[in-house]
Amino acid sequence: MLTTRLYYYTGTGNSLWMARQLARRLDGETEFISMGTDYEMPDTACDRVGIVFPVHIWGLPRRVVEFVGKLSAQQSACYMFALAVNAGQVAATLQQMEKLLAAKGMTLNAGFDLAMPSNYIIWNGAQPEEKQKALFEKAARKLDLIAELVNRREAGPIETGPWWQNPFFSIANRLSGSHVPAMDKDFRIDTNCNGCGVCAKVCPAVNILMEGGHPVWQHRCEQCLACLQWCPQEAIQYGNKTAGKKRYHHPEISIADMMAAGKK
Repeated sequence: MLTTRLYYYTGTGNSLWMARQLARRLDGETEFISMGTDYEMPDTACDRVGIVFPVHIWGLPRRVVEFVGKLSAQQSACYMFALAVNAGQVAATLQQMEKLLAAKGMTLNAGFDLAMPSNYIIWNGAQPEEKQKALFEKAARKLDLIAELVNRREAGPIETGPWWQNPFFSIANRLSGSHVPAMDKDFRIDTNCNGCGVCAKVCPAVNILMEGGHPVWQHRCEQCLACLQWCPQEAIQYGNKTAGKKRYHHPEISIADMMAAGKK
């Protein structure tokens, strides 16, 4: 029987939902592993390895780069595929992963661009529900096609954004990468904070400690914005850019799901 390990990294639940939806379509047994935990790497008994993650600043999140860095020759026989979840600007993210794997003598057999609702509230609030629903339905249709290819272990495309997008956004990603961990300096709490600690429990980067009943960011930020989007009181703000904006997290993913994904 075929076995698949789906490694996922998620901040607002889009990638976890994507992994769950794909698992329903795959033959054989599927195991979910969060990259927000102390996870086990795949072994030679694993037929397929899927990596499901959000695009961060037009590239791979650091946690995903770290995962690829841990892979070794014993996993080279696994069929490797990736799902890059984004809000319409996948750019050269999957090519970036392909190059990282190639440097280790490994192959990215297929890489897919999947558009989902934007969750980068710093730029904009949640999209209207009807637009979200349309994106979910479109993603589900594409997952049908992806599952057919993965079930056959066939080589597929390494999808990219438009030609003009890739070089510009790739440069932006490289230039911004070293600054991301300290970008949490702009998070703040308002008077609605009741010290519930949800922000610390859902953070996949384990970047928040509760001190004196309030969150304190530790400068290991990934800019996934899970802390802000999942706060039940909407008490976390990012500078002066998020107050009053509608929050977003995937409607089929719960706080409990996120706590499990971020648990150490």
